[in-house]
Amino acid sequence: MRRLVLLFAALWLAAAGGARAAAFADWSAVVVAGDWHASDGGATEGFDNARRDVTLALGRAGFQPANIRQFSVRPERYKDTNPGKSDLRGIYEAMVDVSGKAPGGCLFYLTSHGLPQGAQVDQRILAPGVLATMLDQTCGKRPTVVVISACFSGVFVPALAKSNRMVLTAARPDRTSFGCGQANKYPYFDDCFLASMPQARDFGALANATRDCVRTREIAEKMSPPSEPQIWVGAELRPMLPLYAFEAPGTARKP
Repeated sequence: MRRLVLLFAALWLAAAGGARAAAFADWSAVVVAGDWHASDGGATEGFDNARRDVTLALGRAGFQPANIRQFSVRPERYKDTNPGKSDLRGIYEAMVDVSGKAPGGCLFYLTSHGLPQGAQVDQRILAPGVLATMLDQTCGKRPTVVVISACFSGVFVPALAKSNRMVLTAARPDRTSFGCGQANKYPYFDDCFLASMPQARDFGALANATRDCVRTREIAEKMSPPSEPQIWVGAELRPMLPLYAFEAPGTARKP
C-alpha cells in the first residue's frame, strides 16, 4: 500500500512539474504603455521601461513571446521591441488576434496615468466599462489576470470583477500612485511588480508581494496618503491560481 501511495505521489509530482512548466504556454498577453509624460508634464521613459521589462518578465515566467503584444504611445522610438501604437482600436484588435491564437488564458497589463474616470491611453481615457467589454469579447470565461498601474486604478475593480478574473491595481479608487517623475526608471508599482516577480510562485503571491513592496517604499519615502494597491480574485479563479505557476528562474526561456 505504501509503495502504491508513493507511486501515485511520484506520478502526481511529475504531472505537476509538467503543468508548471507549461502553465502559460497557451496564454495571451497584452502589455500597454499608455503615456510618455511625467507627472510634471515633462518626458519620461518610465511607462515604456515598464512595458518592455514586464514583457521580458512574462517571457521568463513562461509566456510565449509570440503570444505577447506590446503597445507604446511613441512606438517609433523602440525598434528593439517593435510595439504597436497605443490606441484603443489597435489594442482591441490585438486582443482579438492573440487570444484567438492562445486560448488558455489572458493577461492584460496597462501602465499609465489615471483619473477617477479610468486610465489614459494616448489622448483617450480607457474607461473601466470599455475594458470590461474588451475582455468579455476576447477572453470570455477564460482565466484572466488584469493589472492596472495608474492613479485611481481601483476604479476598475467593480467593472472587471468576475469569477474567472484576478484584478490587481496600483491604487484604490480615490488615491494616486507614485513614481511617475522624469527621473524614475519605473512607477513605484511597476518597480515593485518587477522586483517581486522572480521570488513569486504565481500571480496570487506576486500580487501580495507587490502590495507589500509598494507599502514599504511609500513609508520609506514618506509618500502620503498611501496608494493602497487593490487585489480582487474571483471565486472560480482563486483555487486555480496556484496551478498557474511561474517557471523557475533556472528553467525559464529567454524571450
